[in-house]
Amino acid sequence: MPSIFTRIIRGEIPCHKVGEDDHFLAFLDINPLREGHSLVIPKLEVDKFFDLPANVLAGIMPFAQGVARRIAAVVPCDRIGVSVVGLEVPHAHVHLIPIDSIYDMDFSKPKVKMSNEAFADLAERIRKA
Repeated sequence: MPSIFTRIIRGEIPCHKVGEDDHFLAFLDINPLREGHSLVIPKLEVDKFFDLPANVLAGIMPFAQGVARRIAAVVPCDRIGVSVVGLEVPHAHVHLIPIDSIYDMDFSKPKVKMSNEAFADLAERIRKA
């Protein structure tokens, strides 16, 4: 059975895209720690991050770098934090989180609530940055 991320890649489940190329997709996390929290995924479905083929692993961070720069241009923050956890969805992914302190990356804290319209507006601003 395909992962939820594979279903997003296929267009079966909607998302708020902030970046895409032939190999990777970035979209806003629907349960963000902070406004602008995004996920970067390879279009190749592989469960564990370090099981990705070397060429995909080598490509994901340069792609994420471009997305992070656009997020930072739109969302006020000190920097963009990066996290690879991999327990939530069995599909390799990278979290990009706007942060001002290490506590902004605490996955146990309450998530930010946003309307669908706010997600859509934010995704558009990030794409255009």
